[in-house]
Amino acid sequence: MFPETARSPRRQMLVTSLALLLLVASTSLLSPMPVFAEDAGNLYNTPFDIRAGASYFERQCSRCHGFDAKGNDEVGAPNLTGRLRRASSAAGIFNILREGISGTAMMAVDPDVPDSQLWQLAAYIDSLSSDPANLVLNGSAQAGETLFKGEGDCLSCHIVDGNGGRLGPDLSRVSERLKPDEIALALLEPSDQVAPRWWTLTVEDKAGNIYSGLRMNEDSFSVRIMDNDARLWSFPRSQLNRVERDETSTMPSYAQKFNDAQIDDLVAYLYSLTTH
Repeated sequence: MFPETARSPRRQMLVTSLALLLLVASTSLLSPMPVFAEDAGNLYNTPFDIRAGASYFERQCSRCHGFDAKGNDEVGAPNLTGRLRRASSAAGIFNILREGISGTAMMAVDPDVPDSQLWQLAAYIDSLSSDPANLVLNGSAQAGETLFKGEGDCLSCHIVDGNGGRLGPDLSRVSERLKPDEIALALLEPSDQVAPRWWTLTVEDKAGNIYSGLRMNEDSFSVRIMDNDARLWSFPRSQLNRVERDETSTMPSYAQKFNDAQIDDLVAYLYSLTTH
């Protein structure tokens, strides 16, 4: 090892200053930078999360925006139950909550509040603007109901208020699950997103008989389907030669059947159902 040598006061001061500079630089590199949410969907948007967001809103936000979230002109707090001017998605709402709005009374939420809680609050605020009573749609709900029950023949597969078929999802409260643009997508491109419950299974038994229907249940030991006549069939896998799965929707696209105005009418009707 090399012997230690005495350091001059000037050299000691230079070493100390350099160490401080390195410490400041490393601290600034490690300090968290402002994080902006990207619009990749809100993972905290379940009914539980929305209720948690509503609880936080009542405690922290209602003082300005009111318990009904309809705003307060005296303090400049906007109505949050209609179309939002500064955000068009949950991610946009999250960013406003985290960063605030410069030049307004909207301050950033306490940085100690975890992101998950802010996402829940964003989900609640987003749900307010999704209330059918707060949206003005292009179509006519009355004209849409006529199409739905008539030319569209939708009740042959879907139930509304206890009436209809069982070959598709119950639509009685569809607006609680889907926004207007998502309903339109389901009408125009029904196979874009199909839940496993609505896949089609085709099975062949040992005797060569073939059965096809909606996938009611499928596991390692058995298969259960519902055919077009709403009859249920159960098969032990040991008695089957093959099982084929079709993950596309059995619902036809209305892109060619109806024009844009008629699609708007159908969306307006379906989105109004929860308020009946």
